[in-house]
Amino acid sequence: MLKEKIGVVGAGKIGSAIVRGVIRAGLVSSDQVMASDVSDILRQSLSDELGIKVTADNGEICDFADVAILAVKPQILDSIVKEMAKSLGNVNLLISVAAGVPLSRIEANLPRGARVVRVMPNISCVVGAGAAGYAAGSHATAQDLEIVGSILNSFGIGLPVEEKYLDAVTGLSGSGPAYVFLFIEALADGGVQVGLSRDVALKLALHTVYGSARMALESSKHLGELKDEVTSPGGTTIAGLYALEQKGFKGAVMDAIVSATKRSQELGKR
Repeated sequence: MLKEKIGVVGAGKIGSAIVRGVIRAGLVSSDQVMASDVSDILRQSLSDELGIKVTADNGEICDFADVAILAVKPQILDSIVKEMAKSLGNVNLLISVAAGVPLSRIEANLPRGARVVRVMPNISCVVGAGAAGYAAGSHATAQDLEIVGSILNSFGIGLPVEEKYLDAVTGLSGSGPAYVFLFIEALADGGVQVGLSRDVALKLALHTVYGSARMALESSKHLGELKDEVTSPGGTTIAGLYALEQKGFKGAVMDAIVSATKRSQELGKR
């Protein structure tokens, strides 16, 4: 359990998921958390659900928290950081989850020596199964990284990377859920094409992907070995794999990740 108090600026999907995650995992108690947001509805909803303190004033976050998590859109991050920089209060670690905003830009708007960690989470954190990468700023300490890792691992998995690789994390796990949703939809559509009802096809597709991911996570075997265990000579699976490879399936997925990574790099230069 962390002894630090946590303040979350922004109570949207990602911010609220972080709050739920750290409390439900027992990493902190509800009285160790405060969230701020401009929306009365979002603030009240989190307060009613989790019993945490809420505010519309980011200055109160600075007075309350040891660790402040900035869960706001990239377009408004600069203004939020500049506002908080006037008086960081008790905050000694800032964690940014704003996609594409480099550490150097955040640090430039803060007092010299401010400790910052940048995180790239994904939407799956809302169900406690997030996949995130995180990178240390110029003055972040080893203990800071331990805190960030503890927070991320409370609602999924967090892996430390160099900042230059966070765009790749964005292209893979940040955008990845959309690729997987598209694949599940394609599986279900294929089932409908060969005669299954939509309801049956979708349930089979969802559980097939879920079960396959669990097998891969819980096995020490290479993915190719797991694939081969399903693929008998001259059977149905090899026929399906052959069709996928004829359409360049693996290459298309790899191209998607490369394209998303490049777009993240472009957005970070704005």
